[in-house]
Amino acid sequence: MVAISIGAMLGSGLFVLPGMASALTGPSVWIAYIVAGAMVLPAALSKAELATAMPTSGGTYVYIDRAFGPLVGTIAGLALWLSLLLKSAFALVGFGSYLSAEIGDTLPLLPTSLVLLGLVVALNVAGVHKIGKIQLGVVGIALSGLIVLSLWGARSFDHAKLEPAFTGGTMGFAQAVAFVYIAFAGVTKVGAIAEEVKDPGRTLPRGILLSLGLVTIVYGAVVLCLVGNVPEPELAGDLRPIYTLALSVSGPVVASLVALLAVLTMTSMATSGVLAASRFPFAMARDDLLPPQFRHISERFGTPTFAIVATGLTMAAVLATMDIASIAKLASSAMIAAFIAVNAAVIVLRESDARWYRPSYRAPFYPWVQGFGVIGGVGLLVATGWLAGLALVVMVGAGLLLYFAYGRKRTDRRGVLGRLGPRRELLQDFEDVLPSDAAAVVALTGRERSAETLVEVGAALAEGGRVEVLHLSDVPEQIGMGTVLDDDGGVRALERRLLSFGRKHQWNVEFDAVATRDVVETIHRATVTVGCRWLVMPWRESSVLGITSVNPLGWLINNLTSNLALLRDAGVREICEILVIPQPGPHDVLVASTAERLGAVHEARIVFARFVHDDATGLQIQSEVDYLEQVSVLCDRDHRTIVLRGKNEVAAIVAASVQYDLLVLGASGDRHMKHILWPPVEERVMREASCSALVLRRPRKLVHDALRTSSAERRNEGHTLVEMISPELLEARLEVKDKAELFRALAEHLARASDSEPKVIEKALREREETQNTAVGNGVALPHATLQGATQTYLGIFTVAEPLDYNAPDGGRVDVLFATLGPPSDRNHHLRVLAAIAHRIHETDLLARVRCAESREALQAAVEACDGDSGPRPSSD
Repeated sequence: MVAISIGAMLGSGLFVLPGMASALTGPSVWIAYIVAGAMVLPAALSKAELATAMPTSGGTYVYIDRAFGPLVGTIAGLALWLSLLLKSAFALVGFGSYLSAEIGDTLPLLPTSLVLLGLVVALNVAGVHKIGKIQLGVVGIALSGLIVLSLWGARSFDHAKLEPAFTGGTMGFAQAVAFVYIAFAGVTKVGAIAEEVKDPGRTLPRGILLSLGLVTIVYGAVVLCLVGNVPEPELAGDLRPIYTLALSVSGPVVASLVALLAVLTMTSMATSGVLAASRFPFAMARDDLLPPQFRHISERFGTPTFAIVATGLTMAAVLATMDIASIAKLASSAMIAAFIAVNAAVIVLRESDARWYRPSYRAPFYPWVQGFGVIGGVGLLVATGWLAGLALVVMVGAGLLLYFAYGRKRTDRRGVLGRLGPRRELLQDFEDVLPSDAAAVVALTGRERSAETLVEVGAALAEGGRVEVLHLSDVPEQIGMGTVLDDDGGVRALERRLLSFGRKHQWNVEFDAVATRDVVETIHRATVTVGCRWLVMPWRESSVLGITSVNPLGWLINNLTSNLALLRDAGVREICEILVIPQPGPHDVLVASTAERLGAVHEARIVFARFVHDDATGLQIQSEVDYLEQVSVLCDRDHRTIVLRGKNEVAAIVAASVQYDLLVLGASGDRHMKHILWPPVEERVMREASCSALVLRRPRKLVHDALRTSSAERRNEGHTLVEMISPELLEARLEVKDKAELFRALAEHLARASDSEPKVIEKALREREETQNTAVGNGVALPHATLQGATQTYLGIFTVAEPLDYNAPDGGRVDVLFATLGPPSDRNHHLRVLAAIAHRIHETDLLARVRCAESREALQAAVEACDGDSGPRPSSD
């Protein structure tokens, strides 16, 4: 395996590149080789990890495609194809240079290279299987010869020739590092044979590291010997530097042998390089990103003839139109870009927590190694200059054109990253779905501590309704769907166990095992089909970078049609004491009612708690006590309330959790970049709590539905909407351009009504919006702020002149806003206000009237008119 890797690297990168790289940086070129080897190391380690997780043909292209999706896969496939064919073309030019050293310059370089290219393509089409063994033999002889030559040259080594070392300065040295980067391109070739290696988790990384270390030492030693024997002016730009070295230290006979060895080495490299390059269009065609001709296998020769010929023709065009320096720069640039993507692919796959991604080897020092590879690669691309930038723009443009013109309509793959991003195609009108308050879906992913515990939670939340258990097997693209669940005794045993568990407790439990390539879509469609009110899943700790945390559903988490419960199972099997931590916001009602339900099922005692800092004033403490009393009213079971004191909220809650069996709290909302460094409170509590913990989230759609239900229950309480509105908080046609400007305008209006500071209100509005987007669909948003010093709840109705992008759940823009401001202790009144709004929206034509209003007076008239209509909205027929 080490021989394969060394054989893929040793060639034109040493026989040709040193002279050209010396022209950039001078005698320090030997250091440039060592630095380039270190820059390649992160990609080598990353590819070793990827190869053990996806041992399939296609190599680097497959890894990038599966991580980022077919669009990036198309661009990467083209880049990889170009890098290898450019390297092979470079080897052919080197072949001509060394050949001319023996027979003179009478043989034209370009025609000679093209003739040799024709022979190489013919050999690949014919499928000469012995070439690989011959190549290893040639490379072994070449490696031995180079070591002997270096030792021989050490006798005449002149240290004076090493000065000045960095003739090109820092930028010249960086350019030289980028220039010789392509010399290490074959280090990851062993990844292609990962499925043939015994114990790849140990063998692959050892082979890659050993081969990279040996080649780096050989490169450094030979090039150091070269610069110590050949004067820098003579070496700079030399296309046959090893011949020059041999001639200088050993005479013409040895130089002739070196030239012959170089010709054989680079010929074998070009031959294997054409075949290796042709594998990328072959793999892309197999994935329907290129026409099917590229995956055609010749019946006569058993080789991908069309892909090989296309590769050869492209190489001929490169040889005919580009100089050798440009070929080398482009080859290195394409390889650097591909290796950046390889490092990024590991980050994406680990952070996404793709369930099928289970490499037997994991690169050490994650994510620092991959981060170094990405940042270092970007730096090398910058150092390469405008030609590299232009080449990358052309490659990206060609990839985009190819994908949108051909591949997009032929593939439905999304890649791991795409499945966690926006999924607009999953959103649709669910008005025809009849949700059942007594149904729950329990999603099992294979990482839960106890499936029975999750089913028990699901049954409690379903309140006697049906519990649908989904066992999900995440299947990567390279594995057939039918092979996953066939003869899976573990799944059948789990089904038997859970169904027996349900019968024992007289729960209506059903089990379904599903193999899927898209877990998010499968869960979403299952919850919609069942029409459930709850989705129950295991919680998992934050990934290393904190990109994925208590959010296993990606973007869809804000657009679920059901409540979400994530359980961290600490192994507690008898729940007698439940600690409830409500938070003012969209989830506190859900937290209180769920705690009541769980308490009833387990006959457990319930304690509601809030944290206050040791330095809190008496007013702040009383405000928290009042809030607890109002929220706990939603729980009909016996309960008590307590205030947790301390210097740190997380530490206080974790310390209190020692006395309880289950902790129930609400989610903080969407994740933001700041959460990578500062995880939200509930995540830290979930991670550190001594007991089991359940975090709850109610999606925007159900928040609105809950208010609508509440309004029906309260419609006879005698409260009219106009009584709740402060007169100065009616404003039509606000001139605002975006959400930030809107919040500033709302804060100014609310400040005038409440005698508060606008900046304080604006900050509170933003913080609430970070918890959960307040758009509820149909062009309506319900922004609100909670202030400790507020004396009552204020309501205002506003419209905007131009609808705003508000990230609404239905994808539409917002033009009507019902804004509220109040203290946390006035939660019940706040709920009555929102319920009254929901009732008027759904059962009157309030929205139509408000949108037509051109003034404050017209808005008030619209509200008064709808207050008088408590019946259903008239039919439009």
